[in-house]
Amino acid sequence: MTVPVDLVALDMAGTTIDDGGAVYEALRGAVEDGGAPVAQPDLQAWMGTDKVEAITNLLRIGGVEPTAERVAAGFERFRERLGQAYAGTPPTAIDGVPQALAELRGRGIAVSLTTGFDDAVAYPLLAALGWRIGDDPEATVDAVVTTSDVAAGRPAPYLIHRAMEKTGARDVRRVLAAGDTAVDVQAANNAGAISVGVLTGKADPEALATAGADHVLGGVVDLPALLGLR
Repeated sequence: MTVPVDLVALDMAGTTIDDGGAVYEALRGAVEDGGAPVAQPDLQAWMGTDKVEAITNLLRIGGVEPTAERVAAGFERFRERLGQAYAGTPPTAIDGVPQALAELRGRGIAVSLTTGFDDAVAYPLLAALGWRIGDDPEATVDAVVTTSDVAAGRPAPYLIHRAMEKTGARDVRRVLAAGDTAVDVQAANNAGAISVGVLTGKADPEALATAGADHVLGGVVDLPALLGLR
């Protein structure tokens, strides 16, 4: 790739962090606990979005009116289920990702995590991994942006634009955003960034390409090569 990149914005679960599919199952279980069946294509379509929005829409698709009380209860069930899953099987970094992030940052490219989680889910997860946030060389990433930081999650572009604000990136054409769902790709395109779909989650290559990905890669570990750093 010949376009210089100042910022790489990366999704968390399924893109940089291996949680064994816990988010998928927690979301499915939270909605089904509320009385709405969840079909796999619908679950896939709403993965990567703000989880309150996902629960709202999956309840409606499943034939249950998403009242404020039902959505709030569903989100609480989601957080409980995810916490239990993480306690039983702690998430880990996807193989090679910390080294790839260090390589990007070592070449002067800022790295931000963006996520459909809120602060209460995202930061304990990162702490459990031992990932540090800041602009010093020992940190894992420069910034983190959660749904607590923005007016709307994916596919809105705000997570990526907020990552630009936090890292000082000024030209969206020099931003690369990567994730493992079609919604990640849509958000990158809506932001005007270079969009990359990665295959470390549950989406197939065709779904990512159909969503409009500029590039479909095996994983974040392939980004340094894409950017010509190797």
